[in-house]
Amino acid sequence: MTTLTLIPGAVTLDNLADIFWNEASVRLDPSSHPAIELAHSRIAKAVAGTDAVYGVNTGFGKLASVKIESKDTATLQRNLILSHCCGVGPAIPRAHARLLMALKLLSLGRGASGVRLEVVTLIEEMLEKGVTPVIPAQGSVGASGDLAPLAHMAAVMMGHGEAEFDGQVMAGAHALKAAGLTPVELGPKEGLALINGTQFSTAFALAGLFGAWRAAHSSLVTSALSTDAIMGSTAPLQPEIHALRGHRGQIEAGETMRALLAGSDIRESHFADDARVQDPYCIRCQPQVTGAAIDVLRMAARTLEIEANAATDNPLVLIDADVIVSGGNFHAEPVGFAADMIALAIAEIGAIAQRRVALIVDPVLSFNLPPFLTPNPGLNSGYMIAEVTTAALMSENKHLANPCVTDSTPTSANQEDHVSMAAHGARRLGQMVENLDRILGVELLCAAQGIDFRAPLSTSNILQQVVARVREDVETLGEDRYLAPDLERAAQIISRGDIVTAANINMPELSA
Repeated sequence: MTTLTLIPGAVTLDNLADIFWNEASVRLDPSSHPAIELAHSRIAKAVAGTDAVYGVNTGFGKLASVKIESKDTATLQRNLILSHCCGVGPAIPRAHARLLMALKLLSLGRGASGVRLEVVTLIEEMLEKGVTPVIPAQGSVGASGDLAPLAHMAAVMMGHGEAEFDGQVMAGAHALKAAGLTPVELGPKEGLALINGTQFSTAFALAGLFGAWRAAHSSLVTSALSTDAIMGSTAPLQPEIHALRGHRGQIEAGETMRALLAGSDIRESHFADDARVQDPYCIRCQPQVTGAAIDVLRMAARTLEIEANAATDNPLVLIDADVIVSGGNFHAEPVGFAADMIALAIAEIGAIAQRRVALIVDPVLSFNLPPFLTPNPGLNSGYMIAEVTTAALMSENKHLANPCVTDSTPTSANQEDHVSMAAHGARRLGQMVENLDRILGVELLCAAQGIDFRAPLSTSNILQQVVARVREDVETLGEDRYLAPDLERAAQIISRGDIVTAANINMPELSA
């Protein structure tokens, strides 16, 4: 397991992807420590004073007007965490929980939260030693921070709740002890610093982004393969067309598809004297649609990169001004918008891919491929129902793509009267990516089958490598067979990015 040393405020998407895909551990660069300690000293000064400071010596939310005695400030933080452990539903995946913890480290590392360095160190050690809090998936409205899920993380740090360690779920105190770690007793402001923030929403939005980006790359490969399988025209890929419009994603999508199809014998065989004037939009407009989705994903990525580097708890310690100020950085509206954008991109990549699947199994449109890609239609149904499955998944993603950020509802006795709903807006992206991977997996099987039927003509050398990778896991379909395992293996090929690896060409970069 690798350990990344990160500077808060300067973390990149590549760093975050490494944490998510490879479960890398994280430590803050020691250069961040003085600011953390300085902010904590400012909190200690407030505790010793008589002025009311929200969350330090007052109650929370609607109870902010209730003053807390200095002798009770530690109890206040304990009660805050335990009372906010109201998450429900299944536990989130470990990779998401670890990314959440890393994001919380980065937020605390900005030196505006007021926690002791001991709190930061415990999170670092939990990541290093593999103590992962069990965090229920549901319960946050993405407003005053992702309160419930982050409370479940903080509870384990205190020796409460449950955690996974060494492949087993156990009591939080037992997990810490087994890893050689000691629970922390939270001091003033520390509980609030841990649960205020957008780290749950941001972790899930980033996970959805990374999965969607990998799928977008795969869709460029499957779309090129489908184009050759139905003997589609490559004229719409001419660079001048896309340069005249100017959108970066469209230009890059066209460039990538040209590289994938270069040298195809299939294309050369119908380059002249093809009676068809135009292909359907799902072939002709692939750079325009997938390229637009790529641009949308980049916009969302920029928002999430900023958010990952942000201080998002409340109140914040402003050292230069020597004040502790209650604000609203915990409101996850930017994350909610980003999640909705990612959802739209996922849905559209899948929608146009599904139309390619429908085209390639249709003998009227597939340029003389056999019906449903079976050599003996009638007795065999081939990929008939696999296409129906893609239609079901496409439709499901359309419903899931409806915006969540507009669905505000008042909470906490109207103190939190506008909320972002970013948490479930981001969480639904995981299901959408799975659906998209399965759509693209079916397209991959259908396109490879179509290429097989074009023999002795061959596709490009690059796409031949892609077909060869598919055939390692899924044989060409002859007589009908039990297809569900084939579809699942194809979806895994997509989700791992195997066909992108097999193609071995430059792909669009996520960074803006």
